[in-house]
Amino acid sequence: MKTLQQAYQEFNYQNAISELLVGSEHAVNAYIECCQRYVGSEQIALIWEGKQGLSEQWSFEQLDQASAQMANYFQSIGLVKGDCVAGLLPRTPELLITILATWRIGAVYQPLFTAFESKSIEHRLQTAQTKLVVTNTEQAAKLSNIDIAHRLCVHAEGDQSSVADFYTVMRRQSTSQQAVMCKFSDPFLMMFTSGTTGLAKSVPVPLKALLAFKGYMTHAVDLRAEDSFWNLADPGWAYGLYYGIAGPLSLGHSIIMDERPFSVDHAVEVIQKYRVSNLTGSPTAFRMFFGFKEKFDANIKDHLRVVSSAGEPLTPEVINWFNRDMGVNIYDQYGQTELGMVIANHHALDHVKKVGSAGYAIPGHRFCVLNERHQEVATGEIGTLAIDCAASDLFWFEGYAGHDRKSFVGQYYLTGDTVQLNEFGGVDFIGRADDVITTSGYRVGPFDVESTLLECEEVLESAVIGKPDPERTELVKAFVVLKTVAQGNETLKQKLQDYVRSRLSKHSYPREIEFVENLPKTSSGKIQRNLLKQQEVAKMEMLKQAG
Repeated sequence: MKTLQQAYQEFNYQNAISELLVGSEHAVNAYIECCQRYVGSEQIALIWEGKQGLSEQWSFEQLDQASAQMANYFQSIGLVKGDCVAGLLPRTPELLITILATWRIGAVYQPLFTAFESKSIEHRLQTAQTKLVVTNTEQAAKLSNIDIAHRLCVHAEGDQSSVADFYTVMRRQSTSQQAVMCKFSDPFLMMFTSGTTGLAKSVPVPLKALLAFKGYMTHAVDLRAEDSFWNLADPGWAYGLYYGIAGPLSLGHSIIMDERPFSVDHAVEVIQKYRVSNLTGSPTAFRMFFGFKEKFDANIKDHLRVVSSAGEPLTPEVINWFNRDMGVNIYDQYGQTELGMVIANHHALDHVKKVGSAGYAIPGHRFCVLNERHQEVATGEIGTLAIDCAASDLFWFEGYAGHDRKSFVGQYYLTGDTVQLNEFGGVDFIGRADDVITTSGYRVGPFDVESTLLECEEVLESAVIGKPDPERTELVKAFVVLKTVAQGNETLKQKLQDYVRSRLSKHSYPREIEFVENLPKTSSGKIQRNLLKQQEVAKMEMLKQAG
């Protein structure tokens, strides 16, 4: 196996460009890279699992023809290079056809997560000046009061009968269409951050990002030609779109899309049916796997080879279960909507793997840890994780909406995450800058406490915040979701507190524990600690007013 240092030494930006079909910064098209170049191969492009037992497989040639027809329709209604086309669709073949057709005409694909309601949708459409939304009958009502130039509906019927039908208009078009060439700097995706405060900001993703996507799939995920690959994340979000669709397809690899809502039972079914060997997803999904580990058949160990996790740090118990009981390594990897994946424990490269560490820079990137004066810190110190843009050939983010560069300082992009530069040259995640708890002069990372709580057999999920406190600045408070067999009472609270105190430290244990039925999360599954903290602040204000 190649070492990480060898990969750094061998990385060459021009060589990365030459791996593209056209191989030019001034003539590139995402559809060509993710579909056309693989037409004629025997490889299946899409494996689809639908509702009511439906399933389909699509070849690159079938997707080529369908996307040509849809691209011709797009052009017939006046869409041109640079226009935004949004997909408000579940994980279906129509979603993939829409994406490829959009890229084919040099337009920009905008994902709309199907759990969004009208306000979130309207903000994104207006900000991006979206020209067309492709949806289905289940989602169409959300668009009824939104001004959109063009709409397209899969199986339009009833109230949607006045809206153009997806397959009707597509089948009227020719199956040949010339792709529109673009430059590396041209956007091909229009993402939005799921920020914890304020309205979501737009993140145009340029075609240059395809190089970085391929690097992550190759080095960190270790996607091999013989793998059965599945990304659990929804393509309505960055990780699912970047690395569930664009990344693997750019390597000519098949993807799996399951239309059904996520559940452990559905996931196990797909993993077994397609003998998945390479699995990626979010810590939320893997925590659910661990919570219902009895559902995992021992035979899965025969084919599951590697697992990758992104979004939040994995807990040691989840890592140990995969390694001990499933016989597979699950690795933490780090990225943002604005960056893609930039730091990882690499499955395909040899380096020291430290439990709890986000890992090392993916070739083509350089990270550093900065203090409050924006100076790089020494080993063992804590600071803000930053990307050294000047030393990162594959870095592509230019700012929110393409020009808002408030998160940049000099040559650095500031992620807003607090980390520690560890003894191996990697980074250990502490938390979002706003999540780190200051109690009696100590800094406590919520993930450490949450991970320790999850070691307790009664706990299914946990979220930890700093609750304002006049004596300690903040005290550590934990919100705990219990497994169905456990009873939340004072005895259990004391047990959990004692356990954390014994495993971490006296200042880190949760002085308050509240048992809850569920935790607030973003639509992509990240715990919204800021909402929990806001609730606590509001309660304290009410008590003050009442007193």
